[in-house]
Amino acid sequence: MKTRIATLLLAALIVAPAPWVVAQAQEAGQQAQAPNRIENLEVAEQGGSVYIKLTLKTPLAAVPASFSVANPARIAFDLPATTNALGRSSQNINAGDLRSANVVQAGDRTRLVLNLTRMSPYEARLDGNALIITLTPLGQEAIVTSSAEQPIVNFAASSGEAAAANKSIRDVNFRRGKDGEGRVVVELSNPDTAIDIRKQGANLVVEFVQASLPEHLRRRSDVTDFGTPVTAMVTQQQGDNVRLVVTPHGLWEHNAYQSDNQFVLEVKRVVEDPNKLVQGTPRGQYGGERLSLNFQNVDVRAVLQVIADFTDFNIITSDSVRGNLTLRLKDVPWDQALDIILQAKGLDMRKNGNVIWIAPGDELATREKLQLEALAQIGDLEPLQTESFQINYHRAKEIFDFLKSKDQTVLSKRGSVVVDDRSNKLFVTDVASRLDDLRRLIGEIDIAPRQVLIEARIVEASKDFSRDLGVRLGYGDRKALEIGDGARIGFGKSEFASVNPTTGAVNTGANAVINGIVHRVGESATSGNGFLPTGFGSLNLTLFNSSLTRFLNMELQALEADGRGRIISSPRVMTANQVEATIEQGTEVAYRKETSSGATSVEFKKAVLSLKVKPLITPDGRLQLQVEVNKDRPVFPAGFTEPAIDTKNVKTEVLVENGGTVVIGGIYEEEETENVTRVPLLGEIPVLGALFRTTSKGASRNELLVFITPRIISEALSVR
Repeated sequence: MKTRIATLLLAALIVAPAPWVVAQAQEAGQQAQAPNRIENLEVAEQGGSVYIKLTLKTPLAAVPASFSVANPARIAFDLPATTNALGRSSQNINAGDLRSANVVQAGDRTRLVLNLTRMSPYEARLDGNALIITLTPLGQEAIVTSSAEQPIVNFAASSGEAAAANKSIRDVNFRRGKDGEGRVVVELSNPDTAIDIRKQGANLVVEFVQASLPEHLRRRSDVTDFGTPVTAMVTQQQGDNVRLVVTPHGLWEHNAYQSDNQFVLEVKRVVEDPNKLVQGTPRGQYGGERLSLNFQNVDVRAVLQVIADFTDFNIITSDSVRGNLTLRLKDVPWDQALDIILQAKGLDMRKNGNVIWIAPGDELATREKLQLEALAQIGDLEPLQTESFQINYHRAKEIFDFLKSKDQTVLSKRGSVVVDDRSNKLFVTDVASRLDDLRRLIGEIDIAPRQVLIEARIVEASKDFSRDLGVRLGYGDRKALEIGDGARIGFGKSEFASVNPTTGAVNTGANAVINGIVHRVGESATSGNGFLPTGFGSLNLTLFNSSLTRFLNMELQALEADGRGRIISSPRVMTANQVEATIEQGTEVAYRKETSSGATSVEFKKAVLSLKVKPLITPDGRLQLQVEVNKDRPVFPAGFTEPAIDTKNVKTEVLVENGGTVVIGGIYEEEETENVTRVPLLGEIPVLGALFRTTSKGASRNELLVFITPRIISEALSVR
């Protein structure tokens, strides 16, 4: 007994603290029961960035924990031991990408939720007793300098190489969630990494902009064994971006969120049709568990009770469901058996969760009609509300015209709309349900248009080749004959001549100085008539007598020319999706035109290099282009005052991959010529005829190719 009492006393001493310990604990409890509170919420916009200043009663010890959700776009901050003293739980902002803010208190903890139109990089910092949150648009880097009154911000263009060096993927993992969803977890080196998520065909594509991927993470992973909607995922480097391609199967939906350096993509299954009795089977087919029924003149309610017991569904039958039924079914799905019973008795059903209501079809239709009429009457009596909508990327006047048209079905007959062109806002008055529909509609259409850069390359290549081979044999006699002084005889018209070395003029006659031979036959195709001071490819041999009155002349000609040329024209233009753009460069050629009165007027016609294009971004990320490329140049022929225009034009519509190159047109020309100049009869003699003829051969090739390369400009990138 004494031992038990001693033990109890020792336990009491251990459990009961000393009085001074109790006093310290009570003081600490009183301090803990005096939480911090939010006193003010201010929003400012500067240089495209949005600043949220949250003023508290006492400074925070550290920046509160935060996380972001991609769909819908939200950023949440959790403030422990903090209450909401603003007097309101929500605030409409409509500044930049920030639509509104919610402040929700749960116990001694308060959560600040920022509702965005799209995800934006954010940064949080402490400034005294204020928490300052900066939302920076993609493609800009904010350098923030703390200030007690207002944040000062300077912007510097972010370098793609520097961003790629600082932003990388550390790890990529796959997990199975507790509800069977597939979870792709990506560890980022920088929480400000821009992320683009889109559906591309049957796949889900996630791009990490201006990021790098280590070599050991560039792989394809088969995750079928996890038993989730995801069967495979591929991580690879695509230029300056990292692309993650997730391949699901069946019906699925995705959700993405980011918490600091961790990005999570969840893919979960969806029920195909909640009104179907058995899920997972195509419409019009039966997939229930099979059963056999054999009834003779039995009450239809009893048969429905049997099906209810077999399927564990709750079946409610109307009082008007009566009559008997003879039924014999063997090894059929239970949902097909129920369908047969309903058709045989003229019944219909409505399913809500695991409850099936069965009644005649007319009764169900009448009941639903009454419900709809009641809802319509409620809509006519429901109080009206007024809400403003900030339009960012459209003209508010265009949406106003649509809402004022008689064919619109967004607003009710009691609704009204007013537009303010200066602020580009709409003010709509209607019932709450119609305002929700309008808000969702504006959220879908009021998005930034995607930009497309189209580059065209026009390559013109030419190759010319010519060869001249010829021999001319000539004989001349300068001796005067009886028929007149100065008469000569001969063939080939070769004669001696004197040439002025300065002007190149040829002087012939009896007093000519013998210092050259006049070239008449056998010259190159480009030399023309006359004497060549520098006879390239020519060889002359002349024999004459001592008195220089008779001579024999032989001229040899061998000339070959080879020429190559290439012209590259590269116009480029950037435009928005489904907006036609034109760029041109060149001259306008003047033409004289006579009017009916006899006066002369001047008209101009363009001879330019132009690119006209209208892009359409398809849902799978490719581009459909309507392209017209024109390459004109003026040609001034010899002897004509009015120039001609050499035209090359391509007009087509093509489908191209993003960043791919396609040849949209090409023209190939090849020309070969051969000319033979000879003395009749003599030039046709075999072998010896070569002394009396000249052969010229020429070949030319011209090729024109037009290339098109379109690129979708990411929101985080800019064209340099």
